[in-house]
Amino acid sequence: MKRLIVHTLLALAASAQAGPGAHDADGRQPAAPAATAAEAPARLPDGSVALPMPVQRRLQIRTQLAAPGEAARSVVLPARVVMDPNHGGRVQTATGGTVRPGPRGLPLPGQKVRKGDLLAQVVFNASPVEAANQRAQLAELRSSLQLARQQAERLQSLEGTVPRKEIEAALAAVQSLAGRERALAGSVGATEALLAPVDGVVARADVVAGQVVEPRDLLFEIVDPGRLLVEATTADPAIATAVVGGTLEGLPGVELTLLGAARSLRDGAMPVSFRATVRGRDGLPLALGQPVQVVATLDGRVTGIVLPATAVVRNAANEPVVWLKTGAERFVARPVRVQPLDATRVLVAGVEAGVRVVVQGANLVAQIR
Repeated sequence: MKRLIVHTLLALAASAQAGPGAHDADGRQPAAPAATAAEAPARLPDGSVALPMPVQRRLQIRTQLAAPGEAARSVVLPARVVMDPNHGGRVQTATGGTVRPGPRGLPLPGQKVRKGDLLAQVVFNASPVEAANQRAQLAELRSSLQLARQQAERLQSLEGTVPRKEIEAALAAVQSLAGRERALAGSVGATEALLAPVDGVVARADVVAGQVVEPRDLLFEIVDPGRLLVEATTADPAIATAVVGGTLEGLPGVELTLLGAARSLRDGAMPVSFRATVRGRDGLPLALGQPVQVVATLDGRVTGIVLPATAVVRNAANEPVVWLKTGAERFVARPVRVQPLDATRVLVAGVEAGVRVVVQGANLVAQIR
Protein backbone atom coordinates (compact mmCIF):
# COMPACT_ATOMS: atom_id res chain seq x y z
CA MET A 1 0.00 0.00 0.00
CA LYS A 2 2.80 2.43 0.90
CA ARG A 3 4.61 1.56 -2.32
CA LEU A 4 1.44 2.29 -4.36
CA ILE A 5 1.07 5.69 -2.65
CA VAL A 6 4.71 6.57 -3.31
CA HIS A 7 4.50 5.66 -7.01
CA THR A 8 1.27 7.61 -7.37
CA LEU A 9 2.74 10.71 -5.74
CA LEU A 10 5.83 10.52 -7.96
CA ALA A 11 3.66 10.21 -11.05
CA LEU A 12 1.57 13.22 -10.03
CA ALA A 13 4.70 15.24 -9.30
CA ALA A 14 6.20 14.41 -12.69
CA SER A 15 2.95 15.31 -14.43
CA ALA A 16 2.81 18.64 -12.59
CA GLN A 17 6.40 19.47 -13.56
CA ALA A 18 5.78 18.61 -17.20
CA GLY A 19 2.70 20.79 -17.35
CA PRO A 20 -0.66 20.17 -19.01
CA GLY A 21 0.74 20.42 -22.56
CA ALA A 22 3.88 18.35 -22.07
CA HIS A 23 4.72 15.58 -24.52
CA ASP A 24 7.19 12.70 -24.42
CA ALA A 25 10.07 12.15 -26.79
CA ASP A 26 7.76 10.74 -29.49
CA GLY A 27 5.48 13.73 -29.35
CA ARG A 28 2.64 11.89 -27.50
CA GLN A 29 1.00 12.99 -24.32
CA PRO A 30 1.89 10.80 -21.32
CA ALA A 31 -0.88 8.45 -20.13
CA ALA A 32 -2.78 9.51 -17.04
CA PRO A 33 -2.53 7.26 -13.95
CA ALA A 34 -5.22 4.56 -13.91
CA ALA A 35 -6.43 5.25 -10.40
CA THR A 36 -5.29 7.00 -7.28
CA ALA A 37 -4.87 5.29 -3.95
CA ALA A 38 -7.84 7.22 -2.57
CA GLU A 39 -10.13 5.55 -5.14
CA ALA A 40 -9.13 1.98 -4.22
CA PRO A 41 -11.14 0.00 -1.61
CA ALA A 42 -9.17 -1.18 1.41
CA ARG A 43 -9.55 -3.09 4.66
CA LEU A 44 -8.57 -0.80 7.53
CA PRO A 45 -6.57 -1.98 10.60
CA ASP A 46 -9.70 -2.01 12.81
CA GLY A 47 -11.45 -4.47 10.45
CA SER A 48 -13.71 -1.93 8.80
CA VAL A 49 -13.75 -1.35 5.02
CA ALA A 50 -13.10 1.93 3.23
CA LEU A 51 -15.15 1.93 0.03
CA PRO A 52 -15.05 5.07 -2.13
CA MET A 53 -18.29 6.23 -3.68
CA PRO A 54 -17.28 5.40 -7.31
CA VAL A 55 -16.52 1.84 -6.21
CA GLN A 56 -19.86 1.63 -4.37
CA ARG A 57 -21.66 2.57 -7.58
CA ARG A 58 -19.71 0.01 -9.63
CA LEU A 59 -20.40 -2.75 -7.10
CA GLN A 60 -24.07 -1.68 -6.86
CA ILE A 61 -24.01 -1.46 -3.08
CA ARG A 62 -27.50 -0.82 -1.68
CA THR A 63 -28.44 -0.10 1.93
CA GLN A 64 -31.60 0.35 3.96
CA LEU A 65 -32.47 1.56 7.42
CA ALA A 66 -33.00 -1.20 9.98
CA ALA A 67 -36.55 -0.91 11.26
CA PRO A 68 -38.47 -3.19 13.63
CA GLY A 69 -41.15 -5.30 12.02
CA GLU A 70 -43.49 -8.19 12.66
CA ALA A 71 -43.48 -11.61 11.00
CA ALA A 72 -44.76 -15.11 11.53
CA ARG A 73 -42.74 -17.53 13.65
CA SER A 74 -40.64 -19.95 11.66
CA VAL A 75 -38.23 -22.83 12.04
CA VAL A 76 -35.78 -24.46 9.62
CA LEU A 77 -36.41 -28.18 9.07
CA PRO A 78 -34.31 -30.68 7.09
CA ALA A 79 -36.21 -32.15 4.17
CA ARG A 80 -35.88 -34.03 0.92
CA VAL A 81 -37.77 -34.17 -2.35
CA VAL A 82 -39.96 -37.26 -2.70
CA MET A 83 -42.30 -38.68 -5.33
CA ASP A 84 -46.00 -37.89 -5.40
CA PRO A 85 -47.60 -41.37 -5.16
CA ASN A 86 -50.50 -40.23 -7.35
CA HIS A 87 -48.26 -38.86 -10.13
CA GLY A 88 -45.29 -41.20 -10.10
CA GLY A 89 -44.49 -44.88 -10.00
CA ARG A 90 -41.85 -47.57 -9.91
CA VAL A 91 -41.43 -50.38 -12.43
CA GLN A 92 -40.32 -53.70 -10.94
CA THR A 93 -40.21 -57.28 -12.18
CA ALA A 94 -42.33 -59.94 -10.50
CA THR A 95 -40.67 -63.03 -11.98
CA GLY A 96 -37.06 -62.04 -12.74
CA GLY A 97 -35.10 -63.07 -15.81
CA THR A 98 -33.19 -61.54 -18.69
CA VAL A 99 -33.99 -58.00 -19.82
CA ARG A 100 -34.92 -57.54 -23.46
CA PRO A 101 -35.43 -54.06 -24.99
CA GLY A 102 -38.83 -53.10 -26.31
CA PRO A 103 -39.60 -52.07 -29.91
CA ARG A 104 -38.19 -48.55 -29.30
CA GLY A 105 -35.27 -49.65 -27.16
CA LEU A 106 -34.70 -49.07 -23.48
CA PRO A 107 -35.76 -45.65 -22.15
CA LEU A 108 -33.08 -43.30 -20.83
CA PRO A 109 -33.22 -41.00 -17.78
CA GLY A 110 -34.97 -37.78 -18.71
CA GLN A 111 -37.00 -39.35 -21.52
CA LYS A 112 -40.73 -38.65 -21.54
CA VAL A 113 -43.08 -41.63 -21.49
CA ARG A 114 -46.83 -42.13 -21.61
CA LYS A 115 -48.89 -44.40 -19.41
CA GLY A 116 -48.91 -47.92 -20.87
CA ASP A 117 -45.74 -47.52 -22.98
CA LEU A 118 -43.67 -50.70 -23.21
CA LEU A 119 -40.40 -49.93 -21.46
CA ALA A 120 -38.77 -53.38 -21.63
CA GLN A 121 -39.46 -57.10 -21.47
CA VAL A 122 -38.15 -59.67 -19.00
CA VAL A 123 -37.69 -63.22 -20.33
CA PHE A 124 -38.16 -65.83 -17.60
CA ASN A 125 -35.11 -68.05 -17.14
CA ALA A 126 -36.01 -71.59 -16.04
CA SER A 127 -33.44 -74.10 -14.81
CA PRO A 128 -32.47 -76.91 -17.24
CA VAL A 129 -34.43 -79.48 -15.23
CA GLU A 130 -37.55 -77.30 -15.10
CA ALA A 131 -37.30 -76.52 -18.81
CA ALA A 132 -36.95 -80.24 -19.63
CA ASN A 133 -39.98 -81.12 -17.49
CA GLN A 134 -42.04 -78.41 -19.17
CA ARG A 135 -41.11 -79.65 -22.64
CA ALA A 136 -41.91 -83.25 -21.64
CA GLN A 137 -45.31 -82.25 -20.24
CA LEU A 138 -46.00 -80.20 -23.35
CA ALA A 139 -45.20 -83.14 -25.63
CA GLU A 140 -47.44 -85.45 -23.54
CA LEU A 141 -50.31 -82.95 -23.64
CA ARG A 142 -50.04 -82.50 -27.40
CA SER A 143 -50.10 -86.29 -27.88
CA SER A 144 -53.16 -86.62 -25.64
CA LEU A 145 -54.83 -83.71 -27.46
CA GLN A 146 -54.28 -85.37 -30.82
CA LEU A 147 -55.80 -88.67 -29.58
CA ALA A 148 -58.77 -86.79 -28.05
CA ARG A 149 -59.46 -84.99 -31.33
CA GLN A 150 -59.36 -88.25 -33.27
CA GLN A 151 -61.74 -89.85 -30.76
CA ALA A 152 -64.12 -86.88 -31.04
CA GLU A 153 -64.05 -87.04 -34.85
CA ARG A 154 -64.91 -90.80 -34.80
CA LEU A 155 -67.80 -90.26 -32.44
CA GLN A 156 -69.12 -87.36 -34.51
CA SER A 157 -69.01 -89.57 -37.61
CA LEU A 158 -71.19 -92.13 -35.74
CA GLU A 159 -73.71 -89.53 -34.66
CA GLY A 160 -77.10 -91.12 -34.35
CA THR A 161 -75.71 -94.48 -33.35
CA VAL A 162 -73.85 -93.39 -30.21
CA PRO A 163 -75.31 -91.42 -27.31
CA ARG A 164 -75.09 -87.66 -27.59
CA LYS A 165 -73.49 -87.39 -24.15
CA GLU A 166 -70.45 -89.39 -25.31
CA ILE A 167 -69.87 -86.95 -28.18
CA GLU A 168 -70.20 -83.96 -25.85
CA ALA A 169 -67.80 -85.55 -23.36
CA ALA A 170 -65.25 -86.12 -26.12
CA LEU A 171 -65.52 -82.50 -27.30
CA ALA A 172 -65.18 -81.24 -23.72
CA ALA A 173 -62.01 -83.32 -23.28
CA VAL A 174 -60.58 -81.79 -26.46
CA GLN A 175 -61.26 -78.26 -25.18
CA SER A 176 -59.73 -79.03 -21.77
CA LEU A 177 -56.56 -80.50 -23.26
CA ALA A 178 -56.28 -77.62 -25.76
CA GLY A 179 -56.46 -75.07 -22.93
CA ARG A 180 -53.84 -76.89 -20.87
CA GLU A 181 -51.59 -77.09 -23.94
CA ARG A 182 -51.85 -73.33 -24.59
CA ALA A 183 -51.13 -72.49 -20.95
CA LEU A 184 -48.10 -74.78 -20.77
CA ALA A 185 -46.79 -73.59 -24.15
CA GLY A 186 -47.05 -69.99 -22.96
CA SER A 187 -45.04 -70.72 -19.83
CA VAL A 188 -42.12 -72.05 -21.89
CA GLY A 189 -40.03 -68.95 -22.66
CA ALA A 190 -42.61 -66.65 -21.04
CA THR A 191 -41.94 -62.90 -21.09
CA GLU A 192 -43.07 -60.17 -18.69
CA ALA A 193 -43.97 -56.81 -20.17
CA LEU A 194 -42.81 -53.78 -18.16
CA LEU A 195 -45.24 -50.90 -18.79
CA ALA A 196 -45.08 -47.26 -17.71
CA PRO A 197 -47.53 -46.81 -14.79
CA VAL A 198 -48.07 -43.04 -15.31
CA ASP A 199 -47.31 -40.19 -17.68
CA GLY A 200 -44.03 -38.48 -16.83
CA VAL A 201 -40.27 -38.55 -17.15
CA VAL A 202 -37.89 -41.43 -16.52
CA ALA A 203 -36.08 -40.35 -13.35
CA ARG A 204 -34.13 -43.57 -12.90
CA ALA A 205 -33.19 -46.42 -15.25
CA ASP A 206 -30.99 -49.12 -13.71
CA VAL A 207 -31.08 -51.67 -16.52
CA VAL A 208 -29.24 -52.60 -19.71
CA ALA A 209 -30.02 -55.11 -22.44
CA GLY A 210 -29.22 -58.68 -21.41
CA GLN A 211 -29.07 -57.89 -17.70
CA VAL A 212 -30.30 -60.66 -15.38
CA VAL A 213 -32.64 -59.24 -12.73
CA GLU A 214 -34.22 -60.74 -9.65
CA PRO A 215 -37.88 -60.52 -8.59
CA ARG A 216 -38.85 -57.14 -7.07
CA ASP A 217 -35.74 -55.42 -8.46
CA LEU A 218 -36.36 -51.70 -9.13
CA LEU A 219 -35.71 -51.15 -12.84
CA PHE A 220 -37.37 -47.81 -13.70
CA GLU A 221 -38.74 -44.83 -11.78
CA ILE A 222 -41.25 -42.53 -13.47
CA VAL A 223 -42.08 -39.09 -12.03
CA ASP A 224 -44.05 -36.05 -13.08
CA PRO A 225 -41.50 -33.19 -12.80
CA GLY A 226 -44.27 -30.69 -12.15
CA ARG A 227 -45.83 -32.65 -9.25
CA LEU A 228 -43.28 -33.40 -6.55
CA LEU A 229 -43.55 -33.43 -2.78
CA VAL A 230 -41.18 -32.11 -0.14
CA GLU A 231 -41.03 -34.13 3.06
CA ALA A 232 -39.64 -32.32 6.10
CA THR A 233 -38.92 -34.02 9.41
CA THR A 234 -38.93 -32.86 13.01
CA ALA A 235 -38.49 -34.68 16.29
CA ASP A 236 -40.87 -32.30 18.13
CA PRO A 237 -44.56 -33.18 17.62
CA ALA A 238 -45.53 -29.68 18.84
CA ILE A 239 -43.67 -28.12 15.90
CA ALA A 240 -45.22 -30.54 13.42
CA THR A 241 -48.75 -29.68 14.54
CA ALA A 242 -48.02 -25.91 14.56
CA VAL A 243 -46.80 -25.74 10.92
CA VAL A 244 -49.12 -23.70 8.67
CA GLY A 245 -46.92 -23.26 5.57
CA GLY A 246 -43.35 -23.03 4.38
CA THR A 247 -40.81 -22.04 1.75
CA LEU A 248 -37.60 -23.56 0.44
CA GLU A 249 -34.40 -21.93 1.65
CA GLY A 250 -32.46 -20.62 -1.35
CA LEU A 251 -35.35 -21.23 -3.80
CA PRO A 252 -37.77 -18.31 -3.43
CA GLY A 253 -39.60 -19.19 -6.65
CA VAL A 254 -40.84 -22.54 -5.32
CA GLU A 255 -44.10 -22.39 -3.38
CA LEU A 256 -44.92 -25.00 -0.74
CA THR A 257 -48.46 -25.98 0.21
CA LEU A 258 -48.89 -27.85 3.47
CA LEU A 259 -50.50 -31.27 3.03
CA GLY A 260 -50.28 -32.43 6.62
CA ALA A 261 -48.13 -33.91 9.36
CA ALA A 262 -47.97 -37.59 10.21
CA ARG A 263 -49.15 -38.80 13.58
CA SER A 264 -46.49 -41.49 13.98
CA LEU A 265 -42.71 -41.31 14.25
CA ARG A 266 -40.52 -42.73 11.51
CA ASP A 267 -36.90 -43.31 12.48
CA GLY A 268 -37.44 -41.05 15.48
CA ALA A 269 -38.84 -38.11 13.46
CA MET A 270 -42.29 -36.97 12.39
CA PRO A 271 -42.73 -36.30 8.63
CA VAL A 272 -44.43 -33.12 7.43
CA SER A 273 -45.47 -33.16 3.76
CA PHE A 274 -45.64 -30.19 1.38
CA ARG A 275 -46.65 -29.94 -2.27
CA ALA A 276 -44.13 -27.95 -4.37
CA THR A 277 -45.28 -25.74 -7.23
CA VAL A 278 -43.77 -23.07 -9.47
CA ARG A 279 -45.89 -20.49 -11.22
CA GLY A 280 -45.48 -20.24 -14.98
CA ARG A 281 -43.33 -23.38 -15.36
CA ASP A 282 -44.11 -26.98 -16.18
CA GLY A 283 -41.25 -28.46 -14.17
CA LEU A 284 -39.70 -27.81 -10.79
CA PRO A 285 -36.01 -26.96 -10.23
CA LEU A 286 -35.84 -30.00 -7.97
CA ALA A 287 -34.60 -33.57 -8.31
CA LEU A 288 -36.01 -36.68 -6.70
CA GLY A 289 -34.17 -37.38 -3.44
CA GLN A 290 -32.57 -33.90 -3.33
CA PRO A 291 -31.87 -32.68 0.24
CA VAL A 292 -33.34 -29.23 0.91
CA GLN A 293 -34.06 -26.93 3.85
CA VAL A 294 -37.66 -25.96 4.55
CA VAL A 295 -38.37 -22.70 6.37
CA ALA A 296 -41.61 -23.81 8.02
CA THR A 297 -44.03 -21.08 9.05
CA LEU A 298 -45.62 -21.62 12.47
CA ASP A 299 -48.72 -20.10 13.97
CA GLY A 300 -47.97 -16.99 16.05
CA ARG A 301 -46.06 -13.73 15.44
CA VAL A 302 -42.62 -12.40 16.40
CA THR A 303 -41.16 -8.87 16.31
CA GLY A 304 -37.62 -7.73 15.51
CA ILE A 305 -35.39 -6.34 12.79
CA VAL A 306 -36.49 -7.92 9.48
CA LEU A 307 -33.91 -7.79 6.68
CA PRO A 308 -33.46 -9.44 3.28
CA ALA A 309 -31.57 -12.73 3.46
CA THR A 310 -28.87 -11.26 1.17
CA ALA A 311 -27.83 -8.87 3.97
CA VAL A 312 -26.37 -11.70 6.07
CA VAL A 313 -22.93 -13.05 5.09
CA ARG A 314 -20.21 -15.07 6.83
CA ASN A 315 -16.97 -13.67 8.19
CA ALA A 316 -13.59 -15.41 8.36
CA ALA A 317 -14.70 -17.25 11.52
CA ASN A 318 -17.85 -18.50 9.74
CA GLU A 319 -20.06 -16.31 11.92
CA PRO A 320 -23.15 -14.58 10.48
CA VAL A 321 -22.58 -10.83 10.15
CA VAL A 322 -24.20 -7.81 8.54
CA TRP A 323 -22.33 -4.77 7.21
CA LEU A 324 -23.30 -1.40 8.62
CA LYS A 325 -22.64 1.84 6.76
CA THR A 326 -21.26 4.15 9.47
CA GLY A 327 -20.02 6.84 7.10
CA ALA A 328 -20.17 7.88 3.48
CA GLU A 329 -17.31 5.54 2.60
CA ARG A 330 -16.89 3.36 5.71
CA PHE A 331 -18.47 -0.02 6.44
CA VAL A 332 -18.28 -2.04 9.67
CA ALA A 333 -19.16 -5.72 10.19
CA ARG A 334 -21.58 -6.52 13.03
CA PRO A 335 -22.06 -10.11 14.30
CA VAL A 336 -25.74 -11.03 14.56
CA ARG A 337 -28.06 -13.91 15.41
CA VAL A 338 -30.25 -14.93 12.50
CA GLN A 339 -33.62 -16.66 12.30
CA PRO A 340 -34.96 -17.36 8.79
CA LEU A 341 -38.53 -16.19 8.17
CA ASP A 342 -38.94 -17.44 4.60
CA ALA A 343 -36.86 -17.91 1.48
CA THR A 344 -36.07 -14.17 1.16
CA ARG A 345 -36.26 -12.64 4.68
CA VAL A 346 -34.53 -13.15 8.01
CA LEU A 347 -35.01 -11.87 11.55
CA VAL A 348 -31.73 -10.56 13.01
CA ALA A 349 -30.77 -9.81 16.59
CA GLY A 350 -27.79 -7.60 17.45
CA VAL A 351 -28.64 -4.61 15.24
CA GLU A 352 -30.23 -1.43 16.57
CA ALA A 353 -33.11 0.25 14.82
CA GLY A 354 -32.14 3.22 12.66
CA VAL A 355 -28.71 2.04 11.51
CA ARG A 356 -28.05 1.65 7.80
CA VAL A 357 -27.47 -1.98 6.71
CA VAL A 358 -26.06 -3.22 3.40
CA VAL A 359 -28.77 -5.35 1.77
CA GLN A 360 -27.21 -5.74 -1.70
CA GLY A 361 -23.56 -6.47 -2.35
CA ALA A 362 -22.72 -7.43 1.24
CA ASN A 363 -20.76 -10.47 0.00
CA LEU A 364 -18.61 -8.17 -2.16
CA VAL A 365 -17.84 -5.90 0.78
CA ALA A 366 -16.81 -8.93 2.87
CA GLN A 367 -14.30 -10.01 0.20
CA ILE A 368 -12.29 -6.77 0.34
CA ARG A 369 -8.89 -7.32 1.94
